[in-house]
Amino acid sequence: MAIKTFKPYTPARRNMTVSGFDGVDKKAKPERSLVETLKKHAGRNSYGHITVRHQGGGNKRKYRVIDFKRLKTDMSATVQRIEYDPNRSAYIALVKYEDNTLSYILAPYGLKAGDVVIASASADIKPGNCLPIANIPVGTVIHNVELQPGHGAQLVRSAGAAAQLMAKEGDMAQIRLPSGEVRYIRTNCTACIGQVGNLDHENVHIGKAGRKRHMGIRPTVRGSVMNPNDHPHGGGEGRAPVGRPGPVTPWGKPAMGYKTRKTKNPTNKFIVKRRNSK
Repeated sequence: MAIKTFKPYTPARRNMTVSGFDGVDKKAKPERSLVETLKKHAGRNSYGHITVRHQGGGNKRKYRVIDFKRLKTDMSATVQRIEYDPNRSAYIALVKYEDNTLSYILAPYGLKAGDVVIASASADIKPGNCLPIANIPVGTVIHNVELQPGHGAQLVRSAGAAAQLMAKEGDMAQIRLPSGEVRYIRTNCTACIGQVGNLDHENVHIGKAGRKRHMGIRPTVRGSVMNPNDHPHGGGEGRAPVGRPGPVTPWGKPAMGYKTRKTKNPTNKFIVKRRNSK
């Protein structure tokens, strides 16, 4: 994957980089049968109050319907092209099944137009194929992992992400997630082989504020420059310290190092190793 840089003919261009879009069909329009309208709500609730800050504006998008369940089992599909998806960091692949139906799947690293993928319990261990975890060899790099059988993939879907199958014990498997967490997942859940594509996404430098606005992200203002009625850090003459044992959110909750996970969360029993444990 390549990163494209620019000559610094403006101050913003000096620091801006974009993806090289290697292998992506940039001229292709999305398949109309697999596109839905995407209505923006910009972080506001039904009363019009902002409940999620820093959202608003942005370019118009159409949602590409991704097949996270891979329900067409034992039927091979040919990759027609790799496309850009404005709704996610990963690239997507348009595939055509033997019965001529079209579908979008996440494009793993190394997948290209003309390749054949299949969702089957007896599928080969190659990028893009989807199998039950019970049929995947230990040590295999996987992505698009289900949490509940038949619910569709929920884990390891962003650009460059990859999990690893560590062990299998009966009807449970241990999977190391990209965060470092090791978690039990049922072996009858499915996963796709390989690493999610667009590995260089994390190396792209936005370069200017306007590019963030195109993404629908509004500015973030520091609490220390607000008034005291707007933020606990606000007020004071000149630059003032937080005035508390640690920084807090606008609503007074600790902002750094504060664990928000429920201590009695029923899924705790599935976590073998925490992401931040030594």
